Amino acid sequence: MYEGLKGFTDFYPDEMAPRREVIDTIEDTARAYGFRETSTPALEPAEMWTDKSGEDIVDELYDFEDKGGRHVTLTPELTPTVARMVVAKQQALSKPIKWFSTRPFWRYEQVQQGRYRELYQTNADIFGSSEPDADAEVLAFAADSLTNLGLDGSEFEFRVSHRDILGELLRSFDADVAVPDAIRAVDKRAKVEDEEYLGLLSDAGLSYDQAREFDDLLIAGDDDLSALTDFSDSDELAAAVENLENVLAAAEDFGVRQYCDVSLTTARGLDYYTGVVFECFDASGEVSRSIFGGGRYDHLIEEFGGQSTPAVGVGIGVMNSTLPLLLQVHDAWPGEGISTDYYVLQVGDVRPVASRIARELRERGHVVETDVSGRSFGGQMNYADSIDAETVVIVGERDLENDEVTVKDMESGDQTNVPVDEFPGDREKPTHDDFA
Repeated sequence: MYEGLKGFTDFYPDEMAPRREVIDTIEDTARAYGFRETSTPALEPAEMWTDKSGEDIVDELYDFEDKGGRHVTLTPELTPTVARMVVAKQQALSKPIKWFSTRPFWRYEQVQQGRYRELYQTNADIFGSSEPDADAEVLAFAADSLTNLGLDGSEFEFRVSHRDILGELLRSFDADVAVPDAIRAVDKRAKVEDEEYLGLLSDAGLSYDQAREFDDLLIAGDDDLSALTDFSDSDELAAAVENLENVLAAAEDFGVRQYCDVSLTTARGLDYYTGVVFECFDASGEVSRSIFGGGRYDHLIEEFGGQSTPAVGVGIGVMNSTLPLLLQVHDAWPGEGISTDYYVLQVGDVRPVASRIARELRERGHVVETDVSGRSFGGQMNYADSIDAETVVIVGERDLENDEVTVKDMESGDQTNVPVDEFPGDREKPTHDDFA
């Protein structure tokens, strides 16, 4: 017997059914906002990640040399791929570009609850708009996805921050600060002890006292953003604060401001983020890790060789992620198992009639199964019960001699004979009660 690889998961039909419902709900929400679906490759040049993040990132990749001698990797995230796609057809694409996709990604990292080496994620991105409305629409799409899945505003929260605020605050100190390193330290704040966090800020160029003052400013800014502009008269800082305020005002108009809390210690670790960033958390705290996140990345298209194009997006993990944990904690996880609308049971040489009934029911959009294994009457009834069939249509040789079929309600056990030419007839979803 072979065993599956660590960090990779098999989903049997009864486990996959609720996950498919989650994916469909999020994708339907994306379509309602006008996002158009794309499909992207599993393999990309590894340089798309090493050029931006350094060779150390290969420790987190499933990378290898292919038969053509190219250094390639299974894609760990979508953003560089869609950036490459935008650059390839930038002149021909109408702006704003609004794309979404659901697909797997692979990251070689420590396996833990809600974090696996293969994950599935729905990404939604807007290219070509720097307006606060674009940021607010991404927040609204994310919030509507969660409420459409059955959550309410008391069960999740968006912690909203701004990378330019963090950067300009750091530059306001009389110190030679490596801003990207300091922001990565902020991203680790909730994951390490206080002393280690302050040490990381010190390693980035702040003195210990400056690191403490910087952290105090972030906490003060959560309650009152004016505390930041009181600390520094930087025009760039003032512009970043105003942009965050404008995004929150747009979120109010989009109906999702109540889900958003200013949290300047939310940083997002990737260097390509430029403006508003956010992460979704379980408001109850039972799921301690981030559910998903997103933000603005205005320079990435240009860095990939395209024209300057502002962009903002979000990636929602839908399988092998923390979203299922959030839904389970708040009793919003779709029911496990598979249901079938009709089972067409065959007794004797009745395949033409049984197949016609099954085909006509499927044409009405129903889930229909019939026997393909030559089982006995009892075996077929047991199978119909195992798949939670609502209605069993019994097509038997004796019944057909009388031009009838038997329609059985599986919940009540009641059954009745129906003229074969009247089933399904012109009814959209005929049941036992229609003929009793």
